Amino acid sequence: MRLFADSVFVIDYLQGIPEARRRWEAVFAEGDEPVVNEIVVCEVRAGLYPHEEVYLDAFLEPVEFVQPGPEHAMIAGRWRAEAHARGRHLSLPDALIAAAAAANDAVVLTRNVHDFALTPVRVETY
Repeated sequence: MRLFADSVFVIDYLQGIPEARRRWEAVFAEGDEPVVNEIVVCEVRAGLYPHEEVYLDAFLEPVEFVQPGPEHAMIAGRWRAEAHARGRHLSLPDALIAAAAAANDAVVLTRNVHDFALTPVRVETY
C-alpha cells in the first residue's frame, strides 16, 4: 500500500512520539511505499531549527517524492470550495496533500483525521 506521510505524522515521528515511530517501522516491515510532496517537506522544515534539518533529510531518504499535476490542484480547489459551502474550512496544505495522495492512490497517514475527512481520500491514523 502507498502511504502518504502527512506533515503531522512526520512531525510526530521527528519528535519521537512512540506511536509514530512504531508505525514508521511497520511501513517498511510490511512493504508499504511511503510518499510525500513539497507541501509536507515545507511545513515540517519551517518548524525545525537549522541543526535539526539533518533529521528531516534522514527521514526523507527512503521516501518517494511525488508531484501531481495541475488537474489535482483543481481537485484540491474544488474540495476547498465544497468544504467552504458547507461552512467548514479545509486548509490549502491539507487540500493539496489530499489531492496528491489521491493522484498516487495513497492512503494519508496522519492524526489529523478531522480535516482530511473533508476530502474523499482514505486516511490511516496511528
